[in-house]
Amino acid sequence: MSKYNKIYLKKGKEESLKRMHPWIFSGAVQPMSEIPQEGEVLQVLTASGEFIAVGHWQVGSIAVRVLAFDDVEIGADFYRERLAYALDIRKSMGVVNPPHNNIFRLVHGEGDGLPGLVVDVYAGTAVVQAHSVGMHRDRHLIAQALRTVLGTELKAIYYKSETTLPYKADLGQENGFLYGYSDENVAIENGLSFHIDWLRGQKTGFFVDQRDNRLLLESYSKGRKVLNMFCYTGGFSVYAMRGGAELVHSVDSSAKAVELVNRNIELNFQNDSRHKAFAVDAFKFLDECGDKYDLVVLDPPAFAKHRDALKQALRGYTKLNAKAMEKMPAGSILFTFSCSQAVNKDQFRTAVFAAALQTGRKVRILHQLHQPADHPINIYHPEGEYLKGLVVYIE
Repeated sequence: MSKYNKIYLKKGKEESLKRMHPWIFSGAVQPMSEIPQEGEVLQVLTASGEFIAVGHWQVGSIAVRVLAFDDVEIGADFYRERLAYALDIRKSMGVVNPPHNNIFRLVHGEGDGLPGLVVDVYAGTAVVQAHSVGMHRDRHLIAQALRTVLGTELKAIYYKSETTLPYKADLGQENGFLYGYSDENVAIENGLSFHIDWLRGQKTGFFVDQRDNRLLLESYSKGRKVLNMFCYTGGFSVYAMRGGAELVHSVDSSAKAVELVNRNIELNFQNDSRHKAFAVDAFKFLDECGDKYDLVVLDPPAFAKHRDALKQALRGYTKLNAKAMEKMPAGSILFTFSCSQAVNKDQFRTAVFAAALQTGRKVRILHQLHQPADHPINIYHPEGEYLKGLVVYIE
């Protein structure tokens, strides 16, 4: 067996691991005389002493994030192999396709066998985000593996985990470059250019997960009056402009986001009067906007960060969608999304159904949307299916 310290599961608590689920909850672990160091790699054994997994220990409800169901060493070779495999998959998907597309997600946590780790690549800069203490402690090993796997295509590695790690761990973490440096923050998605704010922006600086859905919206945009709510960097707005929209209005409560939207529009469509952006609360805007928009995008931040907020979140999705539907003229199209992991696709669909019922609108589902292929879902970890969306036709 490998060199790592051991923890034991309570009797019968290995069943989920036999089904390859990559999380071990704290209630499944036998009491210990000495608590492991947070972020430590541990061997996990059944109550009878049978090896079952290797993973990172963390204080909290999820006690261990499983890295392997084989007794392997978690070191440079491990990360290099996992990253090389992840890159090969992205290349086979066609998302690694410069100069047409140089924005892609290289690592999507459990979906790539690296729970607690996200890596997005923007024109040769890899932005690394740790969501577990173990991945934070291994960040230099990960950076070393990225340099090997990406080779000369890699210009810089930026570490951005100040807001994603558990604050109680008191790690003193700081954002910054682990390798190289780049202030060239323009990258290309499907032939469109975007400023990527990996220093101060949300997530890793851009919502990579909406790439395919933005392309679909473009195909519906010709001649339409488009409203992009919760627009952030304006991805949907830029695609709507290229799709031939008659007008595009972008709305976000953040003035900084609105400034970035305007910069991205100008980057692709200089001096184009079809676009306007507004820094205002979404519900207030919908109350006052009238019925001129016949293509609306609702892509709000997560309404439910955890299970306890589920009921309130579903009420929020219903209220938001009802407010949009009641203003949309007949023949309109609504793109509506939830990125709340705690809300499953059936619950979200029910919330949209309730909105249609409240407003008395006849609604048909045209598309059921989800995250793109470079955000893969581990079949043994259904929680990884966080993004869900509907395209509906309003009669």
